[in-house]
Amino acid sequence: MATVTFKSTTRVYPGQDHPALNHLDLEIDDGEFLVLVGPSGCGKSTTLRMLAGLEEVSEGKILIDGRDITTLSPRDRDIAMVFQNYALYPHMTVAENMGFALKMAKVPKQERERRVREAARLLDLEPYLDRRPKALSGGQRQRVAMGRAVVREPKVFLMDEPLSNLDAKLRVQTRTQIAQLQRRLNVTTVYVTHDQTEALTMGDRIAVLKDGDLQQVGTPRELYETPANEFVAGFLGSPSMNLLEGVVDESGVRLGTRHLDVPSEILIGAGPTVTFGVRPEDLYLSDTPGEGLKLKVDMVEELGADGYLFGHPIDQPKTTVVARVDGREHPMPGDIVRVVPKPNRVHLFDRATGGRLYSTVTAPVRLPS
Repeated sequence: MATVTFKSTTRVYPGQDHPALNHLDLEIDDGEFLVLVGPSGCGKSTTLRMLAGLEEVSEGKILIDGRDITTLSPRDRDIAMVFQNYALYPHMTVAENMGFALKMAKVPKQERERRVREAARLLDLEPYLDRRPKALSGGQRQRVAMGRAVVREPKVFLMDEPLSNLDAKLRVQTRTQIAQLQRRLNVTTVYVTHDQTEALTMGDRIAVLKDGDLQQVGTPRELYETPANEFVAGFLGSPSMNLLEGVVDESGVRLGTRHLDVPSEILIGAGPTVTFGVRPEDLYLSDTPGEGLKLKVDMVEELGADGYLFGHPIDQPKTTVVARVDGREHPMPGDIVRVVPKPNRVHLFDRATGGRLYSTVTAPVRLPS
């Protein structure tokens, strides 16, 4: 187990003006499961590869347990990496694949076999130790790749989108297994994904990146309930937060006919409009004439007990608004409805900078462990 520290860590690729990773400052606690998430090209895989020693650090430092490993070779960092591609040796059995790195490190055979058996037990691979990769499913192959990392007993696990080659059902099952395994082993883990559902369900904390810049770090609940800016608000959550235009007046902000009182000092310099953010589950349908925002229903996505209504304001056909509705009884496409935001679940963002101006959502409370 170990702590990991990025100190103003930067990576600029030759011939590029903008850094792939820009002065990252990040502390990862001992035994923590940290997820790096963001869109393609945001710098998350670059961060992982720099930690692994596969990419050079242009500026700054990387430390493991307080030890500067910035210029060390990958083999001297005591890390183990699980890639998107399983990269198993087809001519070797599961046991041989898992123990190969230990064999190359000249670990005694008895110790090697002990570690392989222990990892196989943790990963439910004991019945498959004598099989070759071609006789395994995709999920089993990924677990073998994880087992190859586990047997090394490293200080830090690095995982680079390990589930992206699996089908949807298997991905859900395997991410549960990875999260359980990490908690059982209590090994510091850095996990890279572009899938925000994986990030929200697996990580102790999430670090959101965009264009090489760190946007926010916090627990899944903190990022979901109190996003630091418009990008984080729109990126985390499925469906994503509604980001609409709110009109500033003398006493607050108005969305449709619903008015939100906001202290005047918060809106100084914000301009005539702000971005009004509200999640789909925090919009409700109203039968009161003239209340809220008037929408024309475009479609309803039925998901069993729940459903998601997609519509647009009558005067803004290019703006989509999503609201959660009853999956059995709901309006139909073409209907005109009114939606109202819950007053205690609203966020306001600066339209120019994207930064959060104001929120009526109470910050989540961390309970003692």
